[in-house]
Amino acid sequence: QVQLVESGGGLVQAGGSLRLSCAASGSIFSINAMGWYRQAPGKQRELVATITSSDNTNYADSVKGRFTISRDNAKNTVYLQMNSLKPEDTAVYYCNAYVTIPPAQYDYWGQGTQVTVSS
Repeated sequence: QVQLVESGGGLVQAGGSLRLSCAASGSIFSINAMGWYRQAPGKQRELVATITSSDNTNYADSVKGRFTISRDNAKNTVYLQMNSLKPEDTAVYYCNAYVTIPPAQYDYWGQGTQVTVSS
């Protein structure tokens, strides 16, 4: 079993910054990729950013240039630095990890952390 523990959400004014962290623990052989998704009220969950084990990154168009995803492989931790936040960034942010536990791969999700951006 794998646990993902998120931290760093909160309330911030438009234009401000927040940094989310997500630490993975448990029976992990290797983490293939980690990422952040978000879900606003009444909307579907959407991709924010992902990062592979070789540090290849992918961002949603809406956050490019404002958000940066990074990871610390030694700590099995992924970060999301969010700058120039906008009210439309308000959502519950979920951490995701695609993990190898031989002989298979599994998708795991965190419990979510609320990010609220006031105008």
